[in-house]
Formats: sequence, structure tokens, C-alpha cells
Amino acid sequence: MSDAFADRVGRDAFADLVGQDEAVETLRRAAAAAADVLAGNDPGAGMTHAWIFTGPPGSGRSVAARAFAAALQCVHGTGCGQCPGCHTTLGGTHADVRLVVPDGLSIGVNEMRALVLRAASTPSGGRWQIVIIEDADRLTEAAGNALLKAIEEPPPRTVFLLCAPSTHPDDISVTIRSRCRVVPLRQPPAEAVAEVLVRRDGIAPDVARWAAAATQGHVGRARRLANDPQARARREAVLAVPRRLTGVGAAFDAASALIEAAEAEADASVAETDAAERAALETALGAGGTGRGAAGAARGSAGQLKELERRQKSRATRAQRDALDRALVDLAAFYRDALTMALGAPVAPVHADTAELADAAARSWQAEGALRRLEAVLACRTAIEANVKPRIAVEAMMLALWKG
Repeated sequence: MSDAFADRVGRDAFADLVGQDEAVETLRRAAAAAADVLAGNDPGAGMTHAWIFTGPPGSGRSVAARAFAAALQCVHGTGCGQCPGCHTTLGGTHADVRLVVPDGLSIGVNEMRALVLRAASTPSGGRWQIVIIEDADRLTEAAGNALLKAIEEPPPRTVFLLCAPSTHPDDISVTIRSRCRVVPLRQPPAEAVAEVLVRRDGIAPDVARWAAAATQGHVGRARRLANDPQARARREAVLAVPRRLTGVGAAFDAASALIEAAEAEADASVAETDAAERAALETALGAGGTGRGAAGAARGSAGQLKELERRQKSRATRAQRDALDRALVDLAAFYRDALTMALGAPVAPVHADTAELADAAARSWQAEGALRRLEAVLACRTAIEANVKPRIAVEAMMLALWKG
């Protein structure tokens, strides 16, 4: 049993959904209505077979989906956190709950067809067949069409839970959205995130408050920042960028440093998983065996190893982009601080530890200059999302930040 799962045992399934009281109430009512469906009672309008959880990064989209799945499988219909249905769903071992977390940059049609086929079966032991799709905005067009067919004609005891940044057509198709109930989530306040870090993770209150503010209410990033010295060092390096931009050469050096740091962070995050996957596949293919059968297996393994390498390369690319995006969010927050200071806005800085530097920058750049720099960072994020090569996008951003 993992430490994270052990911490959840015996607790309400929605306990980790921070600052989302309205959404929790909606999901609790739906879970109760779902229990009525199974009991043969009239559920009213509370329950439906397809849901979309939307909200900014850190709002808890996947947390909400998993908690709702636990409540649907709960024998009490509440998400009690104590019954086997809750335990296995939250622990990721429930036989009737499928979780789709894309390793690469997209979710392909073959994977989606296999999931839809499995979801059409009768629950083996639980109350519902549930498919949770994290990052549903990564569905390819063909995968989206396969999912749409299942949502249009769902089996009677199957529920689809999709997670996406928004219901914009670029994130989730209009046809899928129109057949789903939307649960909007908001960025949780930093105070609520800090309270969770103190209560659940035992982090010192002052460190929890700092991490929650520095990550703009992103629970996962706040926990990482509070606990991981390397994460703090990477953040400090990113926030040093504005001081380093003293010329064209310095701008290109800063771009290279940012890209290389993202690559190193990504490589470290996937190395263990990649090694374990390769070892498991080689063992399954008879690595180390002898004899004619082993030789034949080795000859036939090239295609499977090549497919594994393809998936791992895609995962590494996504990990690099995610790491780079975290750095860009931190950098954007610095220029946001400078802009609010230049405008005299009565708001607290995101990065309290660089507030003095942001104030000096605000006096030098004025509001217009701070805004141009903030827009340059946001434009870089948009370009990378549109598949511009990260190095080209970051170099263009650094030049724009230097020129002001």
C-alpha cells in the first residue's frame, strides 16, 4: 500500500478536493442519485452517464473525478472512504474503474477503442463501470470520435468522467461537451492549500503558506516545492532569469539553461519508469533464456521493443514540456508581480521572496514594459502548445524579455 493511499484510508473520498465546496455538493447529490438508480428508484436529474471536470491547472480535476468514482462505487453511495469500493477506487485497484493517463502528447484511437469495448461490459464486482480520462484535451480526433459513439449510446451501468482545462472546442469537442454534464472547478485559494499541506502532509505552517502562494494555489506543485530542495533550486534559477538578461548573448544563454533544466528534470522523472518497463518487457520476451525458442523470441521482439521506445520517447517529450511549462508559469508570475506593483494594485505578490526585485523592475519598466514582458511569456506558452519547437519559442521569448 502506498503512503499516499494509506493517508486516505478511512477518510471521506472528497477530503483532498480543496476549496471546491459547490462542486463537492453537486457530486454528492449525483452519487446519491446514482444509488437510487441501482435501487430502482427515480433518480431525478441528479445523475448522468458522462461528465466533464474543467478548471485551471492545480484546481483538482483528476482528484474530483477519482473522488466521484469512489462515491459511485461506495456501498453507501456517499464516498465514505471506509468501504472496499472507496478503498480500491482511491487506491487505483478497483477492477471496474479504468484510469487513462496519457504517457505521451496524445491519446490515440486504438487505446480509446479498447477502453470503450471494456467499458461496455457488465461491472465485475462494483456498482458501475467507470472510465476516467485525465487530460481529455489530448484526445486525437479519431479517439474523440470513438469516445463520442460510446457517450451517445452508453451501456446502462457505464459512466465516463473526462478532465479538461475548459470546454473550449480546442480542449474538448462541442459534440462531446453537449452530451456531458460539466463540473467547473476554480483555482483553490492559497490559504486552503496551505491548510491541507499542514494537515495532511505535516508541513510547517510558514513553509506551507509560502509554497501555496508561490505556486498560485496548485496543490501538487506546492507539496513538491515544500518538500523537494531540487524543486526550490529550479524555481530560484527561473526567477533569476530577469537579472541575467543583459544582452543578446545572455538571452540565448538563459534560453539554453531553461531548456536544459527542463530536459534534466524530465529525464529524472521518467528514468525509473522507463528502466522498469524495459526490464519487464525483456523478461516477458525471454531475455536470458537459451535454446531455439529463446532465439526465436529474440528475433520477434524487435517490433515490441521499438514500440516501447516510441512510447517512452513520447512520454519524455511530454515530461519535458510539462517541466518547461512549470518554469514559464513561475516566470510569468514574476512579471505579473512587477505589473501589479507598477500599477499600484493592492494585491500580494505571488513570489514574496523576489518582491524587492519585482518592485525595482516595476520602477524601471513601468506598467507598459512589465505588461509586454508578461505577454511575451504567455505567448511562449501558447507557441509551445501549438507545437512550436520549445527551443525556438524560448529563445524568441528571451529576446523579447531583453528588448522589453
